[in-house]
Amino acid sequence: MKLRHVAARQGALWVRNGFRIFFRKPIAFAMLFASFLFAGLVFMLLPYVGGMLLLMALPLATLGFMLATQTALKGNSPTAAVFWQPLRVDKQRRLALLKLGVAYAASTVAILWFADAVDGGKFDALQELMANPKTPTDEIQKQLLDPQLQAGLAIRLGLASLLSLPFWHAPALIYWGGQGWAKSMFFSTAACWRNKGAFAVYGGVWLAVVLLFAVVVNTLFIALGAARLVPAAAMPAGLMFSTVFYASLFFSFVDCFEPADGPEATADGLIIPLDTPSPEQIASEQKTSEPKND
Repeated sequence: MKLRHVAARQGALWVRNGFRIFFRKPIAFAMLFASFLFAGLVFMLLPYVGGMLLLMALPLATLGFMLATQTALKGNSPTAAVFWQPLRVDKQRRLALLKLGVAYAASTVAILWFADAVDGGKFDALQELMANPKTPTDEIQKQLLDPQLQAGLAIRLGLASLLSLPFWHAPALIYWGGQGWAKSMFFSTAACWRNKGAFAVYGGVWLAVVLLFAVVVNTLFIALGAARLVPAAAMPAGLMFSTVFYASLFFSFVDCFEPADGPEATADGLIIPLDTPSPEQIASEQKTSEPKND
C-alpha cells in the first residue's frame, strides 16, 4: 500500500459517496447497523468482560462496514457476514487484528480513567441526572457549567479525537495491506496528518449536515405546532447519519492509500473496490513462487 496525498475537497466527496452508496442498498445498510447495535447490547449484558469485548470489537466493526461498502460497490447486498469476514484470513493478519483491538480497548479505558480522575466522577453523576426524567432542567444546566466537569469533557473529546487517528485506517491496512498492528497504526496516523485538509473538510461537512438537518426539522415542526415530535424525527435520522458515516470510511481509505497497481475510478465517480486474495490464493501463489529443484 502506498500513501497518497489528496486535495482537501475530497473530504466532501467522502461524505457524498457515503450517502450515495447507502441509498443504493438502504435496507441492507440499515440492517447492518441494527445488527451492530444489537451485538453491542449483547456485549454490554455480559458481566465484567462485556465492555472490554465491545471496545476490542470496534476496529473489526469499522472494517466490516468498509467491506460492506466494497460489497455494495460490486452491486451486491452486504450482510452481517462482513463483521466476521476479517477473521477469515491468514493467522498473521488475524493476530494483528486481535492485537489492534486490545490496543484500542486499553487506550480507551486509559482515557476514560484519566478523564474521571480530572472531573472527580461528575460526568457519571451528570449521566444519572439526565437519565432521571424528574430531574429539573436548571439542575442539569448547573452541572454543565461546572469547570471541573467541563475539563473532563474536554479531555474526553480531545483524547478520543486523537485516538481515532491511529485506528482510522489501521484495520484496513492490516486486512488489505498485510501490515502489523503497530505499523498500521503509524501509517494510519501519517495518512490522517498528511491529508489533514481533507479530513478537516470531511468533519466540517458532517457538522454542516447535522446542523442543517436540526435547523430544518425544528423549523418545520415548530411551524406545524408539533415541536414535541422533533425527537421522534431526530432518532431515525441520527441512526441513518451514523450508518452513512461508517459506509463512507471506505472512501477515505482508498483515497489515502493505493495498491501497487492503483485503483481506478468508475464512471459515476465511485471507486472500484480493492480485492483481497483468499487464504487459498495466498497459499497457491506461495507454492508457485517456490523455486523448483531440477
